[in-house]
Amino acid sequence: MIKSTDKTALEALDKRYRIRLINSLNGYKSANLIGTTDQSGNENLALFSSVIHLGSDPPLLGFKMRPLTVPRHTYENIKETGVFTINHVHQDWITKAHACAGKQAKELSEFKDVGLTPEYSQGHKAPYVKESMIKIGLHFVEEHFIKANGTIIIVGQIDEIVMDTDLIDENGDIDFGTAGGVTITGLNHYWRGVKVLSK
Repeated sequence: MIKSTDKTALEALDKRYRIRLINSLNGYKSANLIGTTDQSGNENLALFSSVIHLGSDPPLLGFKMRPLTVPRHTYENIKETGVFTINHVHQDWITKAHACAGKQAKELSEFKDVGLTPEYSQGHKAPYVKESMIKIGLHFVEEHFIKANGTIIIVGQIDEIVMDTDLIDENGDIDFGTAGGVTITGLNHYWRGVKVLSK
């Protein structure tokens, strides 16, 4: 048991235990699949729990990429095509979404591999997940290198939102309970959120 939060106590922990602990500290994170293609049309689908709101005017979302020490197909595809989608993970297909966290050859589609359906709109060239209740189409704006650990923050501007308007109330707030979305803690624990208060 940790009795202190100092650096020495953390560094003394088993590495796997420490990684899981640190990954869990910030609590619930949104579970999303990011859809891309390369210039040849090869589809890619990857699980991310790092999507963040960066601003409403212009509408910006960001997400964190791990260091580019190995091939990162999501990153490569976004840099090639300039577009991507963010798709909320639904409670009914968590296992399929989680399988998208594995490494695949660039030519193999995670959509086909896990049994999810690519869907394209008239106005966006990156693939959505048809089964997702909340889908967001974005174009690449900028990236920011984090020197401390070699990760990259990708910033995208929202071009399109695909969702049932019944999920949105008169104020513009989304009913995530009805949408069936899930959250992640740590590396692989999935949760359903429950609203406890509106103010």
